[in-house]
Amino acid sequence: MTHSSSTPDAVRRRIVELEVEHRDLDLAIHTLIDSQTHEELQIRRMKKRKLQLKDHITLLKMQLIPDIPA
Repeated sequence: MTHSSSTPDAVRRRIVELEVEHRDLDLAIHTLIDSQTHEELQIRRMKKRKLQLKDHITLLKMQLIPDIPA
């Protein structure tokens, strides 16, 4: 029996959710950088989270690619 969260459709939905969060973080980072009172530590944490999201998205996308026999 296959776990529902690992079905291709569930993986695609999760990728979309993570991409939205990634875009939102990008916008928030740019907004903070443009503000007069931006916090460097907060921006660094957000950038780190953004990289983690990108890595997670990449791993999920790799799950969708079928294995090609050698």
